[in-house]
Amino acid sequence: MSDAVTAPQAPGFDRRMLEALVCPATQGTLDYDAERQELVSRAAGLAFPIRDGIPVMLVDEARRLED
Repeated sequence: MSDAVTAPQAPGFDRRMLEALVCPATQGTLDYDAERQELVSRAAGLAFPIRDGIPVMLVDEARRLED
């Protein structure tokens, strides 16, 4: 029995979702950036945030990729 207390973690992103999700701007594939918690569309130059394990697939919420 352990007395260690662990901090609650945010729900993780289910990578199987990548098979079903596409970029809303180009309908192209997305790459998962675990470090930044984003789904990246290189074709559109956009990165969509993942908040509390849920991808926010709105172009208005996406970050523009730097060249």
